Amino acid sequence: MSDSRANDPRAEPAPAGFAHVLVVDDDARIRDLLRKFLIRSGFMVTVARDAAHARGLLEGLEFDMIVLDVMMPGEDGLTLTAALREHLSTPILLLTARGDADDRIRGLEAGADDYLPKPFEPRELLLRINAILRRVPKPAPKSEPPKTLHLGEVRYDLTRGELWRGREPIRLTATEAMLMRIFAAHAHEPVTRIELVENLGGGDAQSQERAVDVQITRLRRKIEIDPRAPRYLQTVRGSGYMLAPD
Repeated sequence: MSDSRANDPRAEPAPAGFAHVLVVDDDARIRDLLRKFLIRSGFMVTVARDAAHARGLLEGLEFDMIVLDVMMPGEDGLTLTAALREHLSTPILLLTARGDADDRIRGLEAGADDYLPKPFEPRELLLRINAILRRVPKPAPKSEPPKTLHLGEVRYDLTRGELWRGREPIRLTATEAMLMRIFAAHAHEPVTRIELVENLGGGDAQSQERAVDVQITRLRRKIEIDPRAPRYLQTVRGSGYMLAPD
């Protein structure tokens, strides 16, 4: 990412509402370039130099998005992502100099919403951030009555895009929340991998379909009693996947 590209005036506007982004990178120059570029693009930006610094900031501040470098000294980005996913649903975009398919899959398995290899075009970073933020469920008006799908002990509130087990909310990543909205809108109907890829932003079909499979596996762990024998989020041979609520 160069200074000239970071000054590109053609950048896509940020979503309304001044989203707050946490940028975590051990390279001070990259941190500064990303901070300046994202601020010019309409975001509020906080930066952290490493995982420990990021953890401290996350204890006191709420963020709409985390942009996280993978290759950091000490606790790396993958380890931090997996730890954050135990209690945090904030969307995470990973940055790494290693961009092969296996690395991308490991990032998604850790709980990331997307993965961008370095070097990258700043406008592509902005497009990916905006695409992820658009997937985050918007709070519904309180006056609107809830509509619920029941998945055994789990229930899905279609109005609010929330998943619950009893009185405990089940944290969803932005991508998982988008998948639940897609499946809930087509309950008892197969949804193909291609349709899922298109709804999640497109990209290289083969790698994106593999990424969808990873996200489905993660989602099943949150829904199913036995994810290896799914009852509610079923695989439809030759067709894709289907949500089959009670």
